[in-house]
Amino acid sequence: MSDADRFAGPDPQDMRSHIRELPAQLEAGWELGLRQPTPKARPALVLLAGMGGSAIGADLVAAYAGPDLPVPVIVWRGYDLPAYVGSETLVVLSSHSGNTEETLSSYEAARRLGASMLAITTGGELAKRCERDGVPLWRFEHRGQPRAAVGFSFALQLAALHRCGLAADAGEEIRMAAQAMREQQPALAPETPVARNPAKRMAGQFIDRLPLIVAGGFLAPVARRWRTQIAELAKAVAQFEELPEANHNMVAGVDFPAELITRTMAVFLRAGLDRPRLAARVEATRQVLMVEGFNTDIIDAAGTTRLAQQWTCLHYGDYVAYYLALAYGTDPTPVAAIEDLKARLRA
Repeated sequence: MSDADRFAGPDPQDMRSHIRELPAQLEAGWELGLRQPTPKARPALVLLAGMGGSAIGADLVAAYAGPDLPVPVIVWRGYDLPAYVGSETLVVLSSHSGNTEETLSSYEAARRLGASMLAITTGGELAKRCERDGVPLWRFEHRGQPRAAVGFSFALQLAALHRCGLAADAGEEIRMAAQAMREQQPALAPETPVARNPAKRMAGQFIDRLPLIVAGGFLAPVARRWRTQIAELAKAVAQFEELPEANHNMVAGVDFPAELITRTMAVFLRAGLDRPRLAARVEATRQVLMVEGFNTDIIDAAGTTRLAQQWTCLHYGDYVAYYLALAYGTDPTPVAAIEDLKARLRA
């Protein structure tokens, strides 16, 4: 099989178009958020509740905007809500379908605890409950998998923080991030051959290996995104680690089993605008793994702003996961295992 043939697998539901259109989706999500009803002004705490593809947008928001916000922002994955949620809390409930049972559980908990609420969804039961209870509802249109709507998830939640007086206007940074994504896209696109396509070459390095994605700072949730995209698109095992935490435990677990270590591909995501100490930790951690026999590589995020570096690195990873799916000959869109699990839970 030639390199060109290796990345020519099945894609009947056109996942490549969803990936290609991510810059435009990011811009559209921000503009949509500016036109929606204003949520509670300056809450004392913001809790972003969601799961899976809806929650990763919250992670990205918290990593990007959180350090500059005057109040805590917490990402909540799970049922119910913590007891500290109350009348001074804004609970943002994000569910692509509107039928995510954990998020619906958080909705009822937020009502019970007297929190201010805002829902972001395409519809479903969450929208019905909002309309019934008079809860602010930000509805967006998207046909496809939740993971393919990450631009909406991120931009709408960031816009909500801006609209309630917590976050600065990110419109120019959104525009610059989308532009940076478009500028790197020709090198990553399907029509670009393997020899000039770094995403295809990275996917090639992952074939029959265990990808380990490592990042810190505002790229930490991007490492999680790489892992989840590899799982959902390529149906492949992967792992992620966050710096500096990984330096206090993960680096000790590099001796056994030897067969697995030599079959692991550790990729470090690096942002030029992150803390200099994180860059030092990226290189030091990579050296530790290399000495122990791990295969390693580094991806430097493109762009001149923090948001651009976060999103160009995310977009790169989406292409890598897509090409890995094609290399394994699997359709990158369906997630039969997740649907089967949901069916088991309904039984």
